[in-house]
Amino acid sequence: MDSEQVDAYLRRLGVGQTPARPTDEVLRALNLRHLRTVPFENLSVHLGEEIVLDEKLLVDKVVGARRGGFCYELNGAFGALLAALGFEVSPLAARVYGEGERLGVPYDHMALRVRTADGGDWLADVGFGAHSHYPLRFAERGEQEDPGGVFRIAEAGPDAAGAGGAGGGGTGVGREGNDLDVLRDGGRQYRLEVRPRVLGDFVTGAWWHSTSPHSHFMRSLVCSRVTEDGGRVTLSGRRLTVTDPGGGREERELGGDEEVLAAYRELFGIELERVPVVRSRSGDG
Repeated sequence: MDSEQVDAYLRRLGVGQTPARPTDEVLRALNLRHLRTVPFENLSVHLGEEIVLDEKLLVDKVVGARRGGFCYELNGAFGALLAALGFEVSPLAARVYGEGERLGVPYDHMALRVRTADGGDWLADVGFGAHSHYPLRFAERGEQEDPGGVFRIAEAGPDAAGAGGAGGGGTGVGREGNDLDVLRDGGRQYRLEVRPRVLGDFVTGAWWHSTSPHSHFMRSLVCSRVTEDGGRVTLSGRRLTVTDPGGGREERELGGDEEVLAAYRELFGIELERVPVVRSRSGDG
């Protein structure tokens, strides 16, 4: 990314000045601004838009088209910004825990390990939907309190169930070296590998999530972001849900297409020509 692209990305996040140094404080601020301004969404899957894991195309989508995306897109673009600002960034692969704590497919999720000029070592993740608002200390094994919940990074044990994301029997999961489990409020969110990856490693995961009838992204629509007060606004198809930091929740069904398109525009800054329609509701077989 050149300086012009960096400036445009920072404006997208509502940041008026390029940070002087890649510090812990800057990382925390950028992480929160990203969650507030760039929605977690899977609309491309249902609009027939190809998802290409190319750094320039991801930044163009987030900045130029003012769209969001899912983990590979959001963390891919955010990682490019952080690297351009002088942070040391390593993509990490993870497998998401599903029902019955069964692990999903390989390269199921992408997160970022970020090192700062202060010597900080962080797990940053702006692509997991409802997650921590700030990066988590990578080496900390105790509880880390965050507006999004109480998080913990723990050494992965041998007790997780086998892979179930593809609808098959799973291979079983034993001890996996230095793998880590990321927990939120006591529940396991995903199992994280510590080996550094590159963006191209996640192509098969992105393809699976955007084509397989077993992928939850294929069976539902979601567009969600953190609100300024620390709550969350989510549009799932035509159901609009707004939560506040105190646990309050309001839900309502939107009416016609114009109301849905207006919600995308006014709540998420996304201009669409037509309402996305779920491509597949079947996860059987």
